[in-house]
Amino acid sequence: MNTQFYLNLKPHEFKRRFGVKIHTFQEMVNAIEQFRLEHPKDRRGRHTRLTLQEQFLVALEYWREYRTYFHIGTNWGVSESTICRIVANIESTLMKTGKFRIPGKKALIQDSGYPEIVVMDVTETAIERPKKKQKKIIT
Repeated sequence: MNTQFYLNLKPHEFKRRFGVKIHTFQEMVNAIEQFRLEHPKDRRGRHTRLTLQEQFLVALEYWREYRTYFHIGTNWGVSESTICRIVANIESTLMKTGKFRIPGKKALIQDSGYPEIVVMDVTETAIERPKKKQKKIIT
């Protein structure tokens, strides 16, 4: 795919396509680049076909659309196992940077406070009982 095409989209089109603003996308890519510079890996073997920006676009596309790895792979010209590895790698690296975390359950509960209104659904529904003949078979 042509990365420049996606990067040249208007800001509202980019957000509509990938679910994040172009500025946030650049921040995320920069954070991953900086993290990889600070924590270098032993890079043996074949180099990836996709650049870091393309890998990040692949991950955003997966998170946004929930398409299968196969379909995303055919769009980007790589195998579905490569897409799976890319998404997992981008996810874990983003989490390790510490800049893009979703608050945990405890933080959400602390911030929410007590609810002002509690609604309970007490609608009565009939429960289907087994017929007399079925009861002998079941027990």
